[in-house]
Amino acid sequence: MARRRERVDRGIKVRSEDVYALTSWREMLYLAAPRVLPVVALFVLGMTASVYWERVLVSTCMFAMLAISWDVLNSAGMVSLGQALFFGMGAYIAGTLNHYLGLGPWLTLPLATLGGGLVCTLVLLPVLRLRGIYFAMVTLILPLMIERVIEATKIFGGTEGLSGLTPLGSEHVQFLVALVAVWVALYGFRRMMGTDYGLLLKGIKDNDRAVMSAGINIYWYKAQALFLASAVGAFAGAFMTHAYQFVGMPVFALDYSIMPIASVAVGGMGTLAGPMLGSFILVPLSELLRGLGGLRTVIYAVILVACTVGLPEGVFHYLARKYTQFERWAEVDK
Repeated sequence: MARRRERVDRGIKVRSEDVYALTSWREMLYLAAPRVLPVVALFVLGMTASVYWERVLVSTCMFAMLAISWDVLNSAGMVSLGQALFFGMGAYIAGTLNHYLGLGPWLTLPLATLGGGLVCTLVLLPVLRLRGIYFAMVTLILPLMIERVIEATKIFGGTEGLSGLTPLGSEHVQFLVALVAVWVALYGFRRMMGTDYGLLLKGIKDNDRAVMSAGINIYWYKAQALFLASAVGAFAGAFMTHAYQFVGMPVFALDYSIMPIASVAVGGMGTLAGPMLGSFILVPLSELLRGLGGLRTVIYAVILVACTVGLPEGVFHYLARKYTQFERWAEVDK
């Protein structure tokens, strides 16, 4: 008799998918644990960590928001290589409003979020009909072009940028705002992607011609997805501007485009939670390796390649499968 490994759903998973889950504490805890424990653990970790690592966690939350916004765009069939465009636009809008008009951070944050989302959507609106690598190349080029324009015209402080901006508050306040923002973005988008609206966006990615044949204007929905994703990225840029009390050309750097994509690759594409998990793996890891100098890039690259080759589905998919299924050997008749 030949044998093979097969995956079987755990009994508690099967039971918790029915109304029985509402009558059993065990099933309710099984459903709540993956959703509640990460929130509690991250809160406790941030409130007990040193000031340095608390700031690292704040930066991680913002990279997680960029990665989540990338996954939202990808779910609608738009591959972006320029999350730095969203980040930088939000950062400069918040910085200029605070520096020139004297608006406080609690006003500049919502204004930069909406304004950054609107500006990025209008800029990319003419290229929404492009597909695949063509749309991606435009998103990659735009932040580099804006960076050169600022350098040449010396607007908004030129290469020196704008400094002395109003801070958000204490380190704990910044961490709590960042924590709330990233969880709202995650759960909000996961809820949205489970509705008919989210299924329509996924349908556009899978077969846009079929969706168009149903009489639906896919470019209108792609524009909406672009606005939502760019608004989240703009919030991240505006937040970091006030956290660092500075805004300059580095906000359009490639780091803000490459790190979100790497986080998606490590965490798992199409899950929204996967990109966030990938960010909380890669960003602190990058800080831990900072003291190694030139070897930092080599070790970081080796770890990244090992994760993507060993777990091509992503860490989140792997953990979710282990949580809901078990493997066993089964006999196969020849």
